[in-house]
Amino acid sequence: MLQHPKVKGPGVGLLGFSKGGDLCLSMASFLKGITATVLINSCVANTITPLHYKDMFIPSLGSDPGKIVVTESGVLIFLDIWDNPLEELNYQSIIPLERAQGPFLFLVGMDDHCWKSEFYARIASERLQAHGKDRPQIIYYPGTGHCIEPPYFPLCRASVHTVLGQAILHGGEPKAQSRAQVDAWQEIQTFFHKHLNGKKSVPSSKM
Repeated sequence: MLQHPKVKGPGVGLLGFSKGGDLCLSMASFLKGITATVLINSCVANTITPLHYKDMFIPSLGSDPGKIVVTESGVLIFLDIWDNPLEELNYQSIIPLERAQGPFLFLVGMDDHCWKSEFYARIASERLQAHGKDRPQIIYYPGTGHCIEPPYFPLCRASVHTVLGQAILHGGEPKAQSRAQVDAWQEIQTFFHKHLNGKKSVPSSKM
């Protein structure tokens, strides 16, 4: 990325959503040149599959598929299937984000039905501070589900999971979700401009 002609440098920013979020946490923790990282409803532990990088290995956070809830309409709710990463058996799955060089911004949908995003953001904050690092910026969005997309995208309360081939519930209420997406778009830009360009403010988005 740093060699790309459109990348200003000297560092790059990462934006990760859901599973992509813990991949971005891992990249920020182990790769050089990453100056700022934004996570949208992400887990602080490695999920779904073990992570291998050079001589490093991070196991996947455990889960219990038996805790899947099926609604009357047949939509799945995954919220409670994931094990607690703070329990001793799962602690090794937590990504060592204290190794990262740059700051973090966590965007948390308080009606997320896929991840316990608020809980994971709190773990990240406590871990960073325990290692003498600055606490991350965390923005909480009440009534907002898992999919915080760019402004004016319609609310996606449920969708068919690519791997499972079944519909899963994301959560969110239309009005709250719409407002959250407009605000999050501006907050993401402000965060990246500050930590990549050194600008404290940016013009309001015209979207």
